Amino acid sequence: MNQFIRIAAAGVMSLAFGAMAQAEVTVKVAYDADPVSLDPHEQLSGGTLQFSHMSFDPLVRWTQDLQFEPRLATSWEQIDENTTRFHLREGVKFHSGNMLTAADVDWTFDRLKESPDFKGIFSLFTDVKVIDDNTFDLITSEPYPLVLHTVTYIFPMDSKFYSGTTDDGKDRAELVKHGDSFASRNVSGTGPFVVTSREQGVKMVFDRFDGYWDTETAGNVDQIILTPIKESPTRVAALLSGDVDFIAPVPPTDLARVDENEGTNLITMPGTRIITFQMNQDRVEALKDARVRKAIDYAVNNAGIVDRIMRGFGTVGAQASPAGYLGHNADLTPRFDVAKAKELMAEAGYADGFELTMMAPNNRYVNDDKIAQAVASMLAKINIKVDLQTMPKAQYWPAFDERAADMMMIGWHSDTEDSANFHQFLSHCFNEETGNGQYNSGNYCNEEADMLMAKANSETDSEKRAELLQQMETILYDEAAFIPLHWQNLAWGARKGVHAESIVNALNFPYFGDLVVD
Repeated sequence: MNQFIRIAAAGVMSLAFGAMAQAEVTVKVAYDADPVSLDPHEQLSGGTLQFSHMSFDPLVRWTQDLQFEPRLATSWEQIDENTTRFHLREGVKFHSGNMLTAADVDWTFDRLKESPDFKGIFSLFTDVKVIDDNTFDLITSEPYPLVLHTVTYIFPMDSKFYSGTTDDGKDRAELVKHGDSFASRNVSGTGPFVVTSREQGVKMVFDRFDGYWDTETAGNVDQIILTPIKESPTRVAALLSGDVDFIAPVPPTDLARVDENEGTNLITMPGTRIITFQMNQDRVEALKDARVRKAIDYAVNNAGIVDRIMRGFGTVGAQASPAGYLGHNADLTPRFDVAKAKELMAEAGYADGFELTMMAPNNRYVNDDKIAQAVASMLAKINIKVDLQTMPKAQYWPAFDERAADMMMIGWHSDTEDSANFHQFLSHCFNEETGNGQYNSGNYCNEEADMLMAKANSETDSEKRAELLQQMETILYDEAAFIPLHWQNLAWGARKGVHAESIVNALNFPYFGDLVVD
């Protein structure tokens, strides 16, 4: 309005009316939860990556058809079998006003290599060599077919902003898991939006960054107000009433309501996030026996969960790799046979069953708490008594890291759109130094499967690589390393005129900087 007054005072009425027509565009977004931290390296999760695409920028990002497009890196070329040279976009500014250089990429890479959650992804990456302010080499320990896949997870941080100490003498670069740090409360990225207000669990406000480098985007959103609404019916009601403009996820029970409502659009996409339960062999002696783990798998009716709880909005799974991934083995089919499950329990010496504790989130995956309740009921049929506890994801992830229950739910979308990533984080023998097995709450370990993953990660022939990864999936299936449930489909709801269909993707990282609103 101040702009209008100044222009009107100058007598330029036509421009004044133009300014009125270009009023600030605010989009109200409701997710099931808000990011747990502003530190992009604290937790490898969908919420963290969604946030990173708002306030940071990756070197390279995925397109909707799962191709690569340049972002902060404008081009790249292979120097030798272990070295890829990247060229940075010039004139990119951080929110602090500092300019992006290759030194920031180097600093960020070193921090990623120290992150408990991210270092596993970068285990084959040895160094960033700065050539000049706008050029650097990314070096691997061996030929690696997933360099660009992994580079999508490098969001350069403002090394000057995060260097030094706070007023109370703490390192501004300190990375604290589920804790309080400078990076968890402050942010300076190159992304389209600046965090201007944050009350965790209540509201986050993002304002458009005036110095954003991407002036070619058609995105016209000036402000985003993110409100976490855990309860799905409340979230859907907020969209249908016009209180919010965009929601995620839309639960299966409300797909038709959003689709048929004249003021909203439903956007759906097949998903590749596998929903699983892990069984902690270090906590329960019985779970060390593959027959018991198989019995649990046979007792769980995956198809029934997809049909009744997910209303068909999911794909029944028997392995981590979805169809289309190199490691997907079509010969592995879902198990469900209660009689067979009882037979295996008796064979293992547990005909009378035993007791288990189980934990699951209640606002992270679609119908996560209902799925957990269903699985607990199914296990009762083979005399396994389950003590189930569900909780919001802000409380769940610290409990998960503590391995606080005998069975724990975890969903995983491959960070590299590749089969090896599932095993690397969910079922690889845990290795604190490399980060492998970081989300393996079942403490499953099979060195042959690990060896197959390692061989696949250095194999550049796609046919040979597929064979190795499929052998790996077969081992995990035969040993019932975890309980696969289904691949979760994706659904978003948007007010008509909010063209969200062009910014969503199978990774579920909406690119709000490119969002166009009528």
